[in-house]
Amino acid sequence: MSTPAPLLALQPGYRRVASRKMLTCAGGASFEAWTGGRETANMSTNAGAEELPFQRWHRFKEAFSPELIEQAVQESPIPVRRLADPFGGSGTSALTCQFLGIEPVTVEVNPFLADLIAAKLATYHVPELLSALTRVSRKAAASRSRGAAMIRRLPATFVEPGVKERWLFDLPVLIQIARLRNAIGEEATPAVRRLFRVLLGGLMVGFSNASVSGKGRRYRVNWEERRVNPTCVLPTFADAVAAAIVEIGACAARPMRQGTVLYGDSRKLLASIGPVDQITCSPPYPNSFDYTDVYNLELWMLGYLTSFDENRDLRQSTLSSHVQISREFAAAPRCPRLDKTMRALRRAQESLWDDRIPAMVGAYFADLQGMMRTCAQLLPSKGQAWFVVGDSQYAGIHVQVAKILADLAPSAGLKVERTTPFRSMRVSPQQSGRHQLSEDLVVFSRP
Repeated sequence: MSTPAPLLALQPGYRRVASRKMLTCAGGASFEAWTGGRETANMSTNAGAEELPFQRWHRFKEAFSPELIEQAVQESPIPVRRLADPFGGSGTSALTCQFLGIEPVTVEVNPFLADLIAAKLATYHVPELLSALTRVSRKAAASRSRGAAMIRRLPATFVEPGVKERWLFDLPVLIQIARLRNAIGEEATPAVRRLFRVLLGGLMVGFSNASVSGKGRRYRVNWEERRVNPTCVLPTFADAVAAAIVEIGACAARPMRQGTVLYGDSRKLLASIGPVDQITCSPPYPNSFDYTDVYNLELWMLGYLTSFDENRDLRQSTLSSHVQISREFAAAPRCPRLDKTMRALRRAQESLWDDRIPAMVGAYFADLQGMMRTCAQLLPSKGQAWFVVGDSQYAGIHVQVAKILADLAPSAGLKVERTTPFRSMRVSPQQSGRHQLSEDLVVFSRP
């Protein structure tokens, strides 16, 4: 069996790339040293940031750039000593804060991503990591486990023979992953176990017969002929960990060493974080897509999910931005622009691909209005909240997210400082696929 391109990219060449990048960060652990003084074409996207130290641990397309956080801090009318992100995602806000000398507080509902953020923020002893890598590699290589316990907890589609002759992981590959998981689980230090587990998660798609885009998972073209070589699993993991250790050592002296990650529903947890000077975030867009789908491989393969009930509970803890699961939707808040949008969606309800979409859109704005009220409670006078949001469209009906949030701001105790268009986004092929939807930055402040 030949090794597919995604795995080859994580072989020894991966370590060389990491070392080259570290020449910049090794000169210091400031924000400028971390980013290398690069220029970004669009601060609303993560394009190019995956080459920065720590950001390569897991490919994350749906994120804003570190430079956006830097700009928010620089333009704040008050000093920013503590910053919160209620939708932590890849941890860009939190990690950037550490390089800027600001205490980060992050909330993330996806437990894999929450662990990823916590692993990026943590402090490590490099010799301990090197010793742990040696132990884990030796134990995994010597193991004779066949992964039976892991296989029992996985959906049938995950492992060969799969369902209807389709599966995500060849059995020999899954056995190697199971051996690594077991060896990692035997490490005594929780921070080491977490770091190694999320680094293994960053390789999971490459080990599978699938590819993942921003809209979900699909089988690779000709996956039946392009199988993953199971003998590549252990050395690929070792290379990835070695590269991460180089980054950790080079950037150990960040100005801020603290950081808090709260695991769970930001609608419930945000109020508990205490006063902050600034809030930056990019909530899920109301595009009827559940972003936990993108991380199904990591969630199941790493043991964050062990049953369909747990999967259901996780989906129900996410923002009301999708209809992937039956749930109670809160009533839409009232404002003329949203009222008009809701009436149009209800009139078109029979032509929508899911008749719950109008209720979902209304609940989405109810959720965000509640979040905005919490932001107003956490921020001091003149403190700002930066929201990156994106529009949606259903049956030709435009859901203008930035404008509706601006309309709702006064009732939440916030003032709109400005709305800045970032870029246009492509709508679904069923709706022509043209760039019609706006992605915007909305800057709120507490009067």
